[in-house]
Amino acid sequence: MAPYSYQLYSSRKFPPLSATLAMLAEAGYAQVEGFGGLFADPAAVTALKDALSQTGLAMPSGHFGLDLVENAPDEVLEIARTLGIDTVIVPFISPAERPADGDGWRTFGHRLEEAGAPILQAGLAFGYHNHAFEFEPTSDGDVPMKLLLESGPSLKWEIDVAWVVRGGADPLDWIAAHADRIVAAHVKDIAPAGTNQDEDGWADVGDGIMDWPAIMAALLRTPCRLFVMEHDNPSDDRRFAQRSIASVTRIDKENA
Repeated sequence: MAPYSYQLYSSRKFPPLSATLAMLAEAGYAQVEGFGGLFADPAAVTALKDALSQTGLAMPSGHFGLDLVENAPDEVLEIARTLGIDTVIVPFISPAERPADGDGWRTFGHRLEEAGAPILQAGLAFGYHNHAFEFEPTSDGDVPMKLLLESGPSLKWEIDVAWVVRGGADPLDWIAAHADRIVAAHVKDIAPAGTNQDEDGWADVGDGIMDWPAIMAALLRTPCRLFVMEHDNPSDDRRFAQRSIASVTRIDKENA
């Protein structure tokens, strides 16, 4: 299995970044995934590069807003070159941007395809990260995620498995159906109903309701090479980071 990664968004409420990176390296992570707030300006990117170097962590993937990818692809590529990112992911679209019907989602898939062209031409991978809304059928019965993948044939997928579940879909079915598109996965867990309300109902990996042994086995049959721990709102990021990598390490050994 590839080295474990960590989405730094999980620790956004626990500064400073240097301490977070040191904690992750100590916990056994080899890689991290960046997000837009860390790429705010050239000085921030340089500071991030230095902090990564000091801890020995790599950053093979990063989340970039669609506006930046569309309107400033050269800036995205410069950030990627500076930090060693080889996989550019669009992580989210606002409610105002979300199409209302199937034709709209097809058009949006074409838009992503066009936005990713400069990234692909530079030799990087370009993909999309889901939330729950892409699995909620439109008024005409279409499933947005299916339409995005169909209308963006070059688009890769960073599957956020827990959001697939929250969207009411079966992640094992989606992994099997679209295995060739998956290059990364967000490894996160859902707390039992009524628990962890202070953490928006999320759980440390292995402490929730997700069948991660089966899911991980399915992902290992795909081209997925980035396994990124994420928790959208942990009350203690050190606890989350340590428990999650321990769980995934155990699962990995069991699947070997």
